[in-house]
Amino acid sequence: MVKSMTGFGRAEARQEAYQILVEMKSVNHRFCEINIRMPKQFLAMEEKMKKAVGSYLQRGRVEIFITIEGHDIHENQLDVDWQLLSAYIDALYKVKDRYQISGSIEINDILKLENVFTIKEAQAGMEAIEKSLLEQVLLATEQLVSMRILEGEQLKEDIISHLTYIENMAQQLQQFAPAVVVAYRNRLEKKMKEFIGSQIDEQRIMAEAAIFADRADINEELKRIHSHLGQFTQSLQSTAPVGRKLDFLVQELNREVNTIGSKANDAKIANLVVEMKACLEKIKEQVQNIE
Repeated sequence: MVKSMTGFGRAEARQEAYQILVEMKSVNHRFCEINIRMPKQFLAMEEKMKKAVGSYLQRGRVEIFITIEGHDIHENQLDVDWQLLSAYIDALYKVKDRYQISGSIEINDILKLENVFTIKEAQAGMEAIEKSLLEQVLLATEQLVSMRILEGEQLKEDIISHLTYIENMAQQLQQFAPAVVVAYRNRLEKKMKEFIGSQIDEQRIMAEAAIFADRADINEELKRIHSHLGQFTQSLQSTAPVGRKLDFLVQELNREVNTIGSKANDAKIANLVVEMKACLEKIKEQVQNIE
């Protein structure tokens, strides 16, 4: 199953006390990279969510945006260290008595005392919220994966049509190749006649034609092209991620086509090589988006 690396997912949960919205999108990336933006009080869940999302994906950069709202999500709570406060006040009275300091202890003096008053976030019903949050993340991930599968199938169909076109052009190259040697021999014979008349060396012509035929032979390249096309088609049927393998096969196909182009001494073959390279460029762009 071919999957694209581009997709979008969204899930939402609404309760009386809170609302959760999860949105995620994925784009091309060599590896699997997951980034999450969410309220700081849920940061402890980050690794758990990354692991859950990562179990669905092999490659791609995923951006996850989480919004959580509600009056019961967090409430500030004042905590007083009464033991420390008592120690402070006892110390203040002792200082007053010892040094005969006048004046009373005011509330402002008490509020300035360090470490007596602390503000804590009392998180109400966090267990239920965290459970719901993880559920929404998984639902959004499943939606994202469904979109990646759908787009992957479209990419697969398009790539197969390009592969078929390249296969047809490779068969045409196979047909044109022998004619190139014959045409070269005829040109060589014609030029020799122009220079030395009818007394031409047939053995010399045959030897030159043989050297050219060996230098211009593209049968090995065509065999490898057919092999790579077969592997490409077979890989598209795999259930495992094949993006990297397909990228490698495109490079190999390009290498063989370039070699044929460097050997070509014929306008028809040169034109076919240009068309094949243009087709491979389209496949390369599509393969970059396959997981």
